[in-house]
Amino acid sequence: MTQELIAKAEVLLEALPYLRRFQGQTVVVKYGGAAQQEPALKQGFAQDVTLLQYLGINVVVVHGGGPQIGDYLKQLNIPTQFVEGLRVTDAATMDVVEMVLAGKINKEIVNLINTAGGRAVGLSGKDGRLLAAQKLEYYKPREEEPPEIIDIGLVGEVTGVNTDLIRTLQAQHFIPVIAPVGVGEGGETYNINADSVAGAVAGGLAAAKLILLTDVPGVLDGQGHLISSLSRRQAVELLEAGVAQGGMIPKLKCCLEALEEGVAKAHILDGRIPHVLLLEIFTDSGVGTEIVA
Repeated sequence: MTQELIAKAEVLLEALPYLRRFQGQTVVVKYGGAAQQEPALKQGFAQDVTLLQYLGINVVVVHGGGPQIGDYLKQLNIPTQFVEGLRVTDAATMDVVEMVLAGKINKEIVNLINTAGGRAVGLSGKDGRLLAAQKLEYYKPREEEPPEIIDIGLVGEVTGVNTDLIRTLQAQHFIPVIAPVGVGEGGETYNINADSVAGAVAGGLAAAKLILLTDVPGVLDGQGHLISSLSRRQAVELLEAGVAQGGMIPKLKCCLEALEEGVAKAHILDGRIPHVLLLEIFTDSGVGTEIVA
């Protein structure tokens, strides 16, 4: 029994230098995948975020909701089409996207954090023009011809982040929980990739960390082994060599853009691991893949 208690004390001591380093700093977390769907992981995430807040770390949560959007579209008999992983978003689809992201999912996450003892506030990009956006122009490469322009509807990209709104909430000790819905100059509503939003928010806040939760261990090399640490140059080489594939490509690009905007470190973590946020921030070994400037 005494040894178990000593082991717990040693865990706290290991966390001490990280507590000193990150107190008062901002950590932006993109919340998605299994961590956002499995009840035990959802509750654990809310507890982790609440603990970080109590320890003086400013957490900003950006969430996705692709599977839930797909379920609702299916129930409403609205057909779904994807182009290179991007959901083609017409007006009817956009209504469902906004309803599910800014309504159901956003408020569920806020409620989970508040129930765990935290102080969370839900926002979409429309609140205080938090996420200024424009229509995303998608170009499909073609051999020996100019790229083909494909209209993917109301899919947007972030052009600006109202960091004053986020900092005001942080000053009052609230955790902003952001749905990736942006607003155009004319009031248009845009569906934006949650990874991209998290990267833009982290860059705007010059966050100490950008953390993307996924359903894979992290970035893998050509033999399928986890790469624990990457420099920016190494990450670019993985992309150019085609080693990074599928959904890992936009995640790596998002991390690289955030580092260019002043984020100190970016992390791609396996959200299926319970309390993965705490393991990354407060242990010597860390988990997943870190990309460093």
